[in-house]
Amino acid sequence: MARRYDPERRQRIIDAAIRVVGRGGLAALTHRSVAAEADVPLGSTTYHFTTLDDLMTAALRQANEGFAKVVAARGALSDPRTDLPTELAAWLGEWLARDRTGVELEYELYLAALRRPALRPVAAEWADGTAALLARRTDPLTARALVALMDGICLQVLLTDTPYDERYAREALSRLIPPPPAAAPR
Repeated sequence: MARRYDPERRQRIIDAAIRVVGRGGLAALTHRSVAAEADVPLGSTTYHFTTLDDLMTAALRQANEGFAKVVAARGALSDPRTDLPTELAAWLGEWLARDRTGVELEYELYLAALRRPALRPVAAEWADGTAALLARRTDPLTARALVALMDGICLQVLLTDTPYDERYAREALSRLIPPPPAAAPR
């Protein structure tokens, strides 16, 4: 039997892994469950992703793109006149307003790095990439502190089932961002 050319198979497997974790958590993720979800032979999942860590890494990398897309779509970081705390609070609000299951899934994959060292570099990519974006408008230390605060706010919203409070987020973020230097008198 001739081998069927299927250039989208790897992506379908990643998408299937995200759906499996979204429905049943990380405990539900197996090569077999993903193969069934993707409607591919079991050997295809192990061909593209030798270990479950490899598959989770690909899924986490794809999930990280969700927040990056929110940031890119807003594009306000390049404008120095943009009120940074307001913009960051709006980013969080837009991201958290997405499908709740998807946001929870992203965090579940992100937090899996606690027990799966192979995922740590991908989790760090998100934090480092977001801090690099923010460092365009503030210093690197403040940028990292902002990432930590935004992460904490998101976790609190997800874990406590409380609605996102954009005003609170804006106020908390503004406490970390130094005010712009006063304009020199003319």
